[in-house]
Amino acid sequence: MAAEPDEEPERHPMEDQGSFGDDAVKKCEGSKGRRKRKRSREDDDANEKRGVCYLSRVPPRMDPSHVRQILSQYGEIQRIYLVPEDPTSQVQRKQSGGFRGKEFSEGWVEFAKKNVAKKVARMLNGEQIGGKKRSAFYYDIWNIRYLSKFKWDDLIGELAGKKRECEEKLKLEISAAKRERDFYMSKVEQSRALKFMRERKEKKQRFEGQDSEGAQETKVIRQHPQNRPVADGGLQSKPRLSKDLLAGVFGRSSS
Repeated sequence: MAAEPDEEPERHPMEDQGSFGDDAVKKCEGSKGRRKRKRSREDDDANEKRGVCYLSRVPPRMDPSHVRQILSQYGEIQRIYLVPEDPTSQVQRKQSGGFRGKEFSEGWVEFAKKNVAKKVARMLNGEQIGGKKRSAFYYDIWNIRYLSKFKWDDLIGELAGKKRECEEKLKLEISAAKRERDFYMSKVEQSRALKFMRERKEKKQRFEGQDSEGAQETKVIRQHPQNRPVADGGLQSKPRLSKDLLAGVFGRSSS
């Protein structure tokens, strides 16, 4: 009886199709590339249709939400960017008792259509903001201008350049601060070394002074009191003992 042949291993469908699988992959990748290029063209066309307005001054207490709320009634708004005020000015304002919130110095507003951006800039520039009378910027004035041939990508590039400049300036300031710190620390170490040397010198001088005082004390000649010498003729001037006293001492009886 003949042996049955071994079962063949399962094969992927693409393997049976040969080179057809590679062609399908290439076709899929090509379609993705075409869709990506199409989206890029559509984005470029949309960017060409958009217009950017510049706010040279942002009224106090106005933030991006307020700008969008007020200007969106004139047309569709894509993006808004407001530049925060200088931190030093913010600190000074808070210390003087002013508004403690975040304020902005200037800004850009991108409208979906150029003609809307031109119309808004022409209509609102120099006009009162208005709105609700309770608003903090009700009596303030718009300072808005349409930027011809200006795109949002130009703003991004400009901001990136300013950011690099700020970073370079910050690095220079940090480097200068480090040099000042190193110079100060070197002076401090030098002062400590001089103080230590001066203290050692003073201590040595004190020890030398104490040694010299001890040497002087050992050389002191002590003076002992001496009896005065007997003067000439002292024996003759010495009083003589009486006979009665001698008789009393030696026990001689009186006659």
